[in-house]
Amino acid sequence: MANHLVSRLQAFGTTIFAEMTALAREHDAVNLGQGFPDFDGPDFVKQAAIAAIERGDNQYCPPSGVPPLNAAIAEHQARFYGLHYDADHEVTVYSGATEAIFATLSALCEPGDEVVVFEPFYDSYRANLAMVGARERLVTLHSPGFEYDPRALEAAFGPKTRAVLLNTPHNPTGKVFSRAELEHIADLCRRHDVLAITDEVYEHLVFDGEHICLATLPGMRERTVVISSLGKTFSLTGWKIGHTCAPPSITRALRCAHQFMTYCTATPLQHAAAAAYRAPDQYFEQLRTDYAARRDHLCSGLAQLGFEVLVPAGTYFALTDIRPLGFDDDMTFCRELPGRVGVAAIPPSAFYVNPAHGRHLVRWAFCKSRPVIDEGLRRLARLHP
Repeated sequence: MANHLVSRLQAFGTTIFAEMTALAREHDAVNLGQGFPDFDGPDFVKQAAIAAIERGDNQYCPPSGVPPLNAAIAEHQARFYGLHYDADHEVTVYSGATEAIFATLSALCEPGDEVVVFEPFYDSYRANLAMVGARERLVTLHSPGFEYDPRALEAAFGPKTRAVLLNTPHNPTGKVFSRAELEHIADLCRRHDVLAITDEVYEHLVFDGEHICLATLPGMRERTVVISSLGKTFSLTGWKIGHTCAPPSITRALRCAHQFMTYCTATPLQHAAAAAYRAPDQYFEQLRTDYAARRDHLCSGLAQLGFEVLVPAGTYFALTDIRPLGFDDDMTFCRELPGRVGVAAIPPSAFYVNPAHGRHLVRWAFCKSRPVIDEGLRRLARLHP
């Protein structure tokens, strides 16, 4: 049969998330793999979407976003980070952070440009770079603490470097980049006149340390594209509402690319997102508290089962070292797990160019209700003879 897929994408195939979710469905497994909550978002946001639909906000909107949402995002950035963006000229709405990342790379990278990326990486990053003809320069985060070698990062910057793509809080490791690390990254960006693209979708899910937006550091606002989304903070991952905040000259480029991708994003859901971003401080504090409890419960249970748990500082994922249980291949382990005990997880080696760096690890999602986590742990106990 002919292979119609273009050569630059042939190395990617089906995402690991689709493969593991299919196995979970096939075996009726508890899905502790793909990162979506098994509970719904807040009622006040859902009611705002219903109200928008009923009052007729159902047609095309400006491709940059509905004005109330752009304003709410700008208010959010000022409220939490002291970053002041012009809602009309510096904020853009997309169909999820994934589209925002692709639009950003499409708008800013020429074929042959290089982008510094930390591995393990979210799987769309390298595919997006391939689609725009750019190349990644990889810097590895080394387990168990997921630090990077400063000399390796410095060596990754060169004459062809266009941008650094940074995810913090970091998926899949749960790492929250420290101020010292961010200052090092910022210094390299300034020194080499490089743009920064920051994927901050887990910004409100930090349990240890603090989330620092790279754009707040000296000289970085004017060269940073800040990307985040509604889905993780409000447990509405299926809505796919993402955004960028960037200076006007960069924003004009981003909007040019975005208009030829999705043009605009679901209008009534954007109006609801505006209500979400204006939630009181108590909402964000309770979100963090609830997720910290879920993290602690899952990590404690996995440790009791014999896994070496690398407790995350943020996100809603925890990594475990599977070698203490006698396993040394995450891909085999995760492909067999749904049929063997009825639980699905994600093999992190899929997020490394050199799979050997992550082969001893497995990623578990704790964005689940307590009964689901408990059932998953109960089934995992079957791993022991």
